[in-house]
Amino acid sequence: MERNGAAPPDEVAAVLAREGQHGPVIHATNRAARLAGVTEGARVVDVKAICPDLHVEYADLAGDRLAQERLMLWARRWCPWTVLDGPDGVILETTGADHLLGGEAAMLTDMEARLSLLGLSAQLAVAPTWGAAWALARFGQVRAVCPADQAIPMLDPLPVAALRLQPETLLLLRRLGLKTIGSIAGVPRLSLTRRFASAELSANPLLRLDQAIGRLAEPVASADDRPRIRAEARLAEPIQDPTAYLPDLCSKLCSQMLHHGFGSRRLRLTVYCTDGELSTIEAATSAPVRDPNHLCRLFDGKLERINPGFGFDQILLEAVVVEPLEVVQTRFDGSAEDDLHLPRLIDRLTARFGERAVRRPVLHESHVPERAEVAVPALCDVQEMAPPVARERPARLLRVPEEIRVLYAVPEGPPVQFVWRRQTHRVTRYAGPERIAPEWWHDRPGTRLRDYFKVENESGQRLWLYREGLYDDGRGGAPRWFVHGMFV
Repeated sequence: MERNGAAPPDEVAAVLAREGQHGPVIHATNRAARLAGVTEGARVVDVKAICPDLHVEYADLAGDRLAQERLMLWARRWCPWTVLDGPDGVILETTGADHLLGGEAAMLTDMEARLSLLGLSAQLAVAPTWGAAWALARFGQVRAVCPADQAIPMLDPLPVAALRLQPETLLLLRRLGLKTIGSIAGVPRLSLTRRFASAELSANPLLRLDQAIGRLAEPVASADDRPRIRAEARLAEPIQDPTAYLPDLCSKLCSQMLHHGFGSRRLRLTVYCTDGELSTIEAATSAPVRDPNHLCRLFDGKLERINPGFGFDQILLEAVVVEPLEVVQTRFDGSAEDDLHLPRLIDRLTARFGERAVRRPVLHESHVPERAEVAVPALCDVQEMAPPVARERPARLLRVPEEIRVLYAVPEGPPVQFVWRRQTHRVTRYAGPERIAPEWWHDRPGTRLRDYFKVENESGQRLWLYREGLYDDGRGGAPRWFVHGMFV
């Protein structure tokens, strides 16, 4: 599928690229690019040689995956069972549902119309099996309808790539002269069985062919949508303050989350006023929670923001974002160890002072020490990088490196004596250097490299020093020395 919002015209060859081992590679192509000979997995620099006018954009893999999952759930308007089909497809189990829209052809027309309203163009196919639908949607006509008794004739002229095989298997089949599905079906089965007997499913053309024509079952294992967890209170008379009803709503909400095995990450409280208006407030947590007392405390100081108007007669509390939360028994009496003191403190501080007032450090992808850590809101979901294991870093890093006055230095080594914070330090031993070059995509031209040393003075204090620049680097005068951190 392709986004139509800012997409180039259909006649322009366009691709999405992702990072590969040797530079950007093709992640997805449009029809014009495929007709021009562009294939997925090829390097962008190689493809540019055969298609100079190729339009290249970088793919947002995480965003595409999230959008695809939402699209899978959205597609359940046509049938109750849907499942993701690789990075670019959705499978729908429409058995018994197509007659509600006037048949399979009418259902495909309705799908195409509704997808176009979302800004998406799609290749659609209806077939008796998952494999046949996959093949016809990608290598058949724009809208293909395959009756149950026509699967073999419609699949025969399609290329062998329509069987969802690995590239190595496709290359082997081409060398054997087997270019279409019909040619594979015409070969004596015993001959191919001997060659692919030990191959896995994605490398065995016989098993893939059996799946496509219905000899081997391939059921749709539909992913379940997360339940809507909500609790409401309908009042006989309008009121101005929901405080008295909040504990009971939180208890009902936590009971539902316990039943489904979830914990809340974000709550929304909505009051429906008698004049038709509504007012909402939200609260978030740093970890999944289903403790009613803790959830109730998150609204302290926030209920005053509700505009009751002439009063409200309905209160709705819903868990907007939930995550799996298991019950773990760690005590002999059957209760669980409560080790959420820090997350709960973070939640209450955030609820009182705002989401951007409480921050936490996370690792950032940079080899420059002061950029290797950034502060983000405590409730922000950020995937942290794995910390480096081969390089020792100081326990305390100065926010701004402090310059020192070197009294005597060893060539290509650390200073023997230096003055820092009005005190003279004599180096007794050291380790290094560790050279860190500037990041040309961040630093200004002329930024000098650094040589870091771990030194220990005569009193046993361990410091992290670096020399900025070299004598012959042509980027300034004499090198300068700085203290950047202290080891424990």
